[in-house]
Amino acid sequence: MIIRLTQLDGKLPNLALMKLAAWHRSRGDEVRFFVGDRGAERSFDEPEYDAVYASAIFEFSQPLVEKFKSQWPGAMIGGTGSGSQITVEDVIGSDYEHYDYVAAHRSFTASLGFTQRGCRLNCDFCVVPGKEGKPRSVNIIANIWRGPGYPKHIHLLDNDFFGQARPAWEARIAELWEGGFKVCFNQGINVRALTRPAAEALASVEYRDDSFRQRRLYTAWDNIGDERVFFRGVKFLEEAGVPAKHLMAYMLVGFDPSETWERLFSRFRTMTALGIRPYPMIYGEKRRTLPAGGMNGNFARRTLFDFQRWVVTGLYRAVDFADYDRSQNPAPRNNLDLFGDVR
Repeated sequence: MIIRLTQLDGKLPNLALMKLAAWHRSRGDEVRFFVGDRGAERSFDEPEYDAVYASAIFEFSQPLVEKFKSQWPGAMIGGTGSGSQITVEDVIGSDYEHYDYVAAHRSFTASLGFTQRGCRLNCDFCVVPGKEGKPRSVNIIANIWRGPGYPKHIHLLDNDFFGQARPAWEARIAELWEGGFKVCFNQGINVRALTRPAAEALASVEYRDDSFRQRRLYTAWDNIGDERVFFRGVKFLEEAGVPAKHLMAYMLVGFDPSETWERLFSRFRTMTALGIRPYPMIYGEKRRTLPAGGMNGNFARRTLFDFQRWVVTGLYRAVDFADYDRSQNPAPRNNLDLFGDVR
């Protein structure tokens, strides 16, 4: 069989497509892999495939998904941004945990995978609990690492690392530091449910950003009502030796119907005052604005997209938001692919 795999969006290699690649190649099938806009188009010299798959993570990729469907009407398309409920488990079963890096970018040398699936929480804006259920352990670090010849860089895609049973996460932490691995907790640590032992465990490993260049832990503060539990977790981390400046906090904006610029900036300024780096993630329409809610300044024409760019570019350190002109201060080119909707 000849198989076509297409990753329509996403910065990291797509794990579902990697799993499909491994499964098909184990059966002797030929796998061809495509990425992005060009992958959505059928070239004149392409064969008739026996199966066509695609994956889209972000909602903003819907036009690309529709374009792909027009080219490949019988394709199986999955991912949160596809509008489809199909999963890779529907195709090959739920117990298959092998991955083929043929379906990865050639420059990608790290290893990625899950040690657990599922989440303890049930946030209204998140699809993980509905798709994956309650937390459970699924893998060990040795099975995720690609092996000798590759750097000991591990991207963990776990949505709730500390949601798995304590003996399981303690074993994974031990595997990381005993093996000399650097780890990126790519999907974030649930700081709201963080305990002191969990904070100490994080402090014991070489946590890094998604480029493995600097110390970074990812987390989230999505709801202003979670301020107390959020900063309780931040305190546990600081007491364990993880300074607030090592934290990047995904900041959901536009989801709360009662949100105002004043409430949004309350979260933003509270974090930046401690050295936490916010990363706004927009829910819904990017071009809409918010009521002032008591804020002084001209925000009437400021949009959530303006706020996102102002923060991600780092210009908030030099320019007041009321004075920010996106047309004069565009986002750096290499940041454009980072502007997602809800993560």
